[in-house]
Amino acid sequence: MSEYLLEMKGICKSFPGVKALDHVNLNLHPHSVHALMGENGAGKSTLMKCLFGIYKKDEGTIIYEGEEVNINNPLDALQRGIAIVNQELQPVPERSIAENIYIGRYPTKKIGPISVVDHKAMREGAKRVLDDLGIDFDVDAKLGSLTISQQQLVEICKACVYDAKIIILDEPTSSLTSQEVSKLFEIINKLRDKGCGIIYISHKMDEILKISDEVTIMRDGQYVGTWPTEGLTIDFIIKNEVGREMTNMYPPKTNTPGEVVLKVENYTSPFAYSFKDCSFELKRGEILGVAGLVGAQRTELMEAIYGLRSKTSGKLTLNGEEISIEKPIDAMNNGFALLTEDRRGSGIFGVLSIKDNVSIASLSDYLKYRFVLNGKAINEVVEKSIASLSIKCPSSKELIQNLSGGNQQKVIISRWLAKEPDILIMDEPTRGIDVGAKYEIYSIISRLANEGKCIIMISSEMPELIGVANRIMVMCEGKISGFVEGDDMNQEKIMDLATKFMQGGLDDEK
Repeated sequence: MSEYLLEMKGICKSFPGVKALDHVNLNLHPHSVHALMGENGAGKSTLMKCLFGIYKKDEGTIIYEGEEVNINNPLDALQRGIAIVNQELQPVPERSIAENIYIGRYPTKKIGPISVVDHKAMREGAKRVLDDLGIDFDVDAKLGSLTISQQQLVEICKACVYDAKIIILDEPTSSLTSQEVSKLFEIINKLRDKGCGIIYISHKMDEILKISDEVTIMRDGQYVGTWPTEGLTIDFIIKNEVGREMTNMYPPKTNTPGEVVLKVENYTSPFAYSFKDCSFELKRGEILGVAGLVGAQRTELMEAIYGLRSKTSGKLTLNGEEISIEKPIDAMNNGFALLTEDRRGSGIFGVLSIKDNVSIASLSDYLKYRFVLNGKAINEVVEKSIASLSIKCPSSKELIQNLSGGNQQKVIISRWLAKEPDILIMDEPTRGIDVGAKYEIYSIISRLANEGKCIIMISSEMPELIGVANRIMVMCEGKISGFVEGDDMNQEKIMDLATKFMQGGLDDEK
């Protein structure tokens, strides 16, 4: 009997114009967490799709529980005990937690000659799985009433209903707070103790070093190597991911903020638990970081400024003149651009090509004779974007939904760079992106600031804000609790301001 629960040997997969996997290996032990790492476009997701039956491998062997297998489709994978929890969840929000856990394999009972769903057995089974993992949810509650992190736990429960022996977790902590990450790790440890093999895909190296037993690194569709986690360092992982030394995580801050370009005064939401009385200034050539815990209303405030959310009060002054932004087109006409937090939900147009996704916000800039699109000019800006941001794709005609998450993010950034905005709001711009691609995005942000553009950058990663921003605005429970810059830009000061109202340290009436 093999010591491995899973062996993937010499896996190859090609698409038109690109070899996505070139003789890749992966060996998974039972009772273990195996981290799978690599830059965006390295082939991690393609390898997992071959394992889960979404893609058919061109070459190679998959040995599962000591026997060679061909996995024909996702249902085949699930029935064998292989489950996946994707980074982009696909819940059915209007159905109950129990129904979501059992979707596709509802328990049934006979009523005369007819088989119907056995709701009692379904609720009992869902409750049993939740209890086993220490999750206290009402199985009859609608899934849509849960937070994204709670919905992710339900996806893991769904895998357990299939008695999964292998569970693939793709960027499971990209939207989680530190407390929620700790809860997820508790559940992962319980699954490991039960004998599951966990394949854990993430770019967060501190988490990898904490939760995994082994690490496999891929680069450009090829297998680099596998090492026990014990003894690994972040520098070692980065070097093997990108194939070179990276001496600096962030580019130098060479921009010099100038005069005030934008003044935001007294922005207040109509909703009681949203942003209230928020005022700040943004300077020319400045990178303004926005920090805060989940629920601080950072995204909501920026979406209101961009015209995506309503407000009861608030004033905007741009270059000394008051402006009115009631909807996104008003913001765009005033030189604003917004890179949204939810890449799949409100960022990409999945059924369109890379070319269409890059050009869609600036088509009016490429008209001939007022109504004919200048295809040559569009192709030039798209190809320039692909080259300058190192977007990994066969061609600009490729559907954006076929790219890795990080490359999708680069395409969306290219869309707004093509529009040449004066004020660029970036909400979690590096979420789910590898360390090499992060540096490229930081460099783009730095270049734009040096050109005199104004950047607002929301991030949940405090080291990122400290490394990139000139000044950091901190929010807590819908209010701006303070600003830090210079020597005050440290994690302790930021966290103190991010929890200030929770601690009662500031007067809520101010």
